[in-house]
Amino acid sequence: MPFQPVHQEKLAQGVVRQIELLILRGLLRPGERLPSERELAERMGVSRPSLREAIADLQERDLLVSRAGSGVYVADMLETTFSRALINLFATHDEAVFDYVSFRRDLEGMAAERAARFGSDTDLKVIDTVFRKMEAAHAKKNPADEAALDAEFHLAIIEASHNIIMLHTMRAMFDLLKAGVFYNRQQMFRQRTTRDTLLEQHAAINAAVQSRDPQAARAAAEAHLTYVEVTLSDLRKSDKNEEVARLRYQHEIARD
Repeated sequence: MPFQPVHQEKLAQGVVRQIELLILRGLLRPGERLPSERELAERMGVSRPSLREAIADLQERDLLVSRAGSGVYVADMLETTFSRALINLFATHDEAVFDYVSFRRDLEGMAAERAARFGSDTDLKVIDTVFRKMEAAHAKKNPADEAALDAEFHLAIIEASHNIIMLHTMRAMFDLLKAGVFYNRQQMFRQRTTRDTLLEQHAAINAAVQSRDPQAARAAAEAHLTYVEVTLSDLRKSDKNEEVARLRYQHEIARD
């Protein structure tokens, strides 16, 4: 008969599986510090030796890293997603910027649709809370905060879509965006009219998700990214026109 004795799972294995799931579901983020050994052992109801065994296993598989005198952290997995050489290519070619926006439009349209359909009530509260922070930053005329909250808003929607693969893919993409690899988000907030339009678009996405209207949520997200694409294209043209104008001005001065 194909039956085997049933063995109670080792506590360390239970700890490993729980931390793995927290990382997989995005509840533990890359670079996030774990609680102290004592606190974590108490929270999980295991002995310190069992916890140490689990941590060692996760470190061996590059999911956690230990920093001397600082603690244990979730590994930063960005560089395992994109090589440094590829990141440098992204940063130096406009083609990558517009492919990035196109990629976001496709995935975030799907994410907004899924968030409206599958997001829990708490998920929707998180999205709305981030949007209210965006409104407050807008009122304070703080483009830097608005830009940071912009990324947080979109990630909250992606988290509410409850698709693990999409979550980790887009989190890596947003980490590159935060690092200025694709474009400087604050460029999008240089003009008051652009800032107002962006806030209105985020309001439309939020309203559609809150009303649990999947089609409207997808349409609003796609319209927003189309606007981002057009605005970035206009900014690129404006910068190139300025370069030409400076050359013309320098030439004109030299003729005097």
